[in-house]
Amino acid sequence: MRFLVRLVVNALALWLTTLIVSGVSVTAFGTGGTVETVLTYLLVAFVFGLVNAVIGTLIRVVAFPVYILTLGLISFVVNAVLLLIVAGISTAIGFGLQVDSFGWGVVGAFVLAVAAWVIGLFVRPVLNRPRP
Repeated sequence: MRFLVRLVVNALALWLTTLIVSGVSVTAFGTGGTVETVLTYLLVAFVFGLVNAVIGTLIRVVAFPVYILTLGLISFVVNAVLLLIVAGISTAIGFGLQVDSFGWGVVGAFVLAVAAWVIGLFVRPVLNRPRP
C-alpha cells in the first residue's frame, strides 16, 4: 500500500514538474492517450524510485562530507544527476522523461522535490493511519 501511494505521489509530482518547468517533459508511449500518458508517468516514477534507491543512496554515502561542507545544497546537484540518469534510461527504452540540460535538471529536481513534499503532506495521514 505504501509503495503504491508513494509511486502515485511521485508520478503526480513529476506531472506537476513537467507543467511548471519547460525544460523537463515526458513523452508518452503509443498514441499518447490518457491511459498511455498516466502509465508513462507511473513507469517513469517507478524508474526514478529505483534509481534514487540504488544509485542515489550510493552517491549520498560517498558524498557525505560534501553534504556537510555545503550544508546539504549539493543535494540539488545530486538530484539533478539522478533526474538526468532517469531521462537517459527512459530515452533508451523509447519513451519517458526528457531533460533539456543540466540547468533544467537542477530546476526540475527542485520543483519535483517541493511538489512531492507538498503532495506528501496531504497523503501523510493515509500512510500513518494505524492498521486494524
